[in-house]
Amino acid sequence: MTTATQPVLRAQPLGPQWPTLDPFLFCAHHDDSYPAGDGRMGVQSVEFEGRQMGSDFSRKDGWSMYHGDSVPGFPGHPHRGFETVTLVRKGLIDHSDSLGAAARFGRGDVQWLTAGKGVVHSEMFPLLNTDQPNPLELFQIWLNLPAASKMVAPHFTMFWDERIPRLVHTDAGGKCTTVTVVAGALEGAAAALPPPPESWAAKDASDLAIWTLLLEPGATWTLPAARGKGTRRMLYFFGGEQLQIGNALADRHAALEIVAGQDWQLANTGSTPVECLLLQGQPLNEPVARYGPFVMNTEQEIMQALQDYRSTQFGGWPWPEQDPVHGNTPRRFARYPGQSEDEVPPSGNGN
Repeated sequence: MTTATQPVLRAQPLGPQWPTLDPFLFCAHHDDSYPAGDGRMGVQSVEFEGRQMGSDFSRKDGWSMYHGDSVPGFPGHPHRGFETVTLVRKGLIDHSDSLGAAARFGRGDVQWLTAGKGVVHSEMFPLLNTDQPNPLELFQIWLNLPAASKMVAPHFTMFWDERIPRLVHTDAGGKCTTVTVVAGALEGAAAALPPPPESWAAKDASDLAIWTLLLEPGATWTLPAARGKGTRRMLYFFGGEQLQIGNALADRHAALEIVAGQDWQLANTGSTPVECLLLQGQPLNEPVARYGPFVMNTEQEIMQALQDYRSTQFGGWPWPEQDPVHGNTPRRFARYPGQSEDEVPPSGNGN
């Protein structure tokens, strides 16, 4: 086995949408400094000047409305053929979907939604604070489904922040690295929560991992080698001043494709905390046909998806509005399809 001397195979700048590797399709980092709300969980209309309402991705004043009219976010829209994994670092999201599921989640929570044969959902960003700003930060990751699973039944699940495993490592100098394990096995951390049953992440052969890393200034930690031969790994360095990876120094934020088959020592050589997102997995190596919110294997399957959505609306929309929000209290909860009682985080306080 040849040992690599250079850890970084490729470096790409970070834009609004981050470059990904198969089996991942898309990664977006939303970081919006929303102002105080208007008392109805929306933005005061005076803030709309200079925005293309209905499709505002301007980041004017540090935030966007996206497709929202008064509450920012993404009103009802369809998906087929892949999964969305949404990691919320700050703020809250109100989820509603065509399965009848609903949730308010955030502050470290993760939502994992298998679109499968078709689901419609909305993702709205309620601005609950009326006397202070409403910051929102999240990652949304699209994970492809294998051809054999493209048309499985949709599946909705929540990973509450209180349940997500974390590895806290203190190095010889007393500096701390925290690894949050959304998916994948990491020695020293508790077993990851089970992904949806039809996900590529649920297959042992996938070697799939979704981790976030936080290194204190001066901290070192060894990123362990991936298990599978052929696994590919992308490390997104998005917070902090500089990150040493083996003998390579990253001094600007970037998507770094890393040699996955061996260990690499990471070191925060700057004066502020370093933050990274890691996505890794065995490629599916299948053809990808994409059209907006649909990801299939052939153009014919895309045409069928469009036809099915026009004729069935993927089961219809059970909500009175296209952009539902779930009240003006910060209580986090999830209501699963066919259920009437809410699940709340295991602390029980819902805050």
